[in-house]
Amino acid sequence: MKILAIDDQQLILLSVEKKLKESGYEVATATSGQEGIRLFETFQPHLVIMDMNMPGMSGLQVIQKLKEKNTDVPIMVMSGNNEEQVILHGFEMGIVDYLKKPIGLDEMVARVKRTIGTPKLTQAKTSSESKMIQKHCVGVIIPCYNEADRLSGDEFVNFAQQNPGYHLCFVNDGSTDSTLQVLQQIRKGNEDSISIYDCKQNGGKAEAVRQGMLFLSKDKQFDCFGYLDADLSTDFADLNELVRTLENSNYKIVSGSRISRMGADIAKESARKIISKSINLIIQKILGMPFRDTQCGAKVMKPSIVADVFAKPFKTRWLFDVEIFIRMRKIYGKAAASKFICEQPLKRWIHADGSKLSMKDSIKIIWQLGLLSLKYK
Repeated sequence: MKILAIDDQQLILLSVEKKLKESGYEVATATSGQEGIRLFETFQPHLVIMDMNMPGMSGLQVIQKLKEKNTDVPIMVMSGNNEEQVILHGFEMGIVDYLKKPIGLDEMVARVKRTIGTPKLTQAKTSSESKMIQKHCVGVIIPCYNEADRLSGDEFVNFAQQNPGYHLCFVNDGSTDSTLQVLQQIRKGNEDSISIYDCKQNGGKAEAVRQGMLFLSKDKQFDCFGYLDADLSTDFADLNELVRTLENSNYKIVSGSRISRMGADIAKESARKIISKSINLIIQKILGMPFRDTQCGAKVMKPSIVADVFAKPFKTRWLFDVEIFIRMRKIYGKAAASKFICEQPLKRWIHADGSKLSMKDSIKIIWQLGLLSLKYK
């Protein structure tokens, strides 16, 4: 049994193709509506699975073209577009099912089997792990400098494997230990969902994140980008919440906030907490915007702002989070920038041992904030 899968996002397409092949189906893939229509004639599938939101030719246009060629081949739509009118229009045009993302790969296969049946000759290598196709494709930058002893390889691999649609890009910031070798081991066997950007010289976290953003932004399949600290002081559960907020809003940036609140696990060293509060008060004065924690190392953002915000190197090594907010203010104006940036409290943030930022460095930051204020006047 042959299935044609059409989706402009490679991360989604690769996961769908792999799962269907494991289930015994013959699969062809296309990354655009035009390519899908051409393959439809030559491949002659028993089923088409397609996305609704694709550049160029829309999903509804593709459905119409396919139905003109052969009305008997069933078409299933798998999309993050949950607009009722779009869904109803799809059924009116003859689709047999509408799978709303996020959706589990196992559920997708179950619906395929219900539609066209189970392959007769199957040597399936099915996995017992539950994997979810996400609503959007997300590129996550993880800067690393001498993190060999702190990198939790299993956590990164498990997340990448169980969440098709996420791509992890580790930026090795000129590490002098075995960080690069550890990253290569993490990536082994997960090349589709994990990449490494290797900086030969240490440029600091700011430059590592900037280079990672510019590198991933060349790939147009991503709907948003984000970054996390390598020690996972902010975990993937909170990252998912930040992405979900960005997806369902008009915000351009959703920034994690380490504000202590009921039910949250926020752990900081007491001295670091005092200095952090002092720094945040100064930052609020410089920005002129009421954000309480600009320096949290977990943020997600829309691709539309990457070119402007990350085009030029940041002026400081440690305060680039603040500079992102300042650059947003310069681009959109204070009032609009305040509306485009959302500060979302985290459910968990743990200060991990081995942080590269010392207490002495924290005090230097206060001096650097003054310089930053002058440079961006």
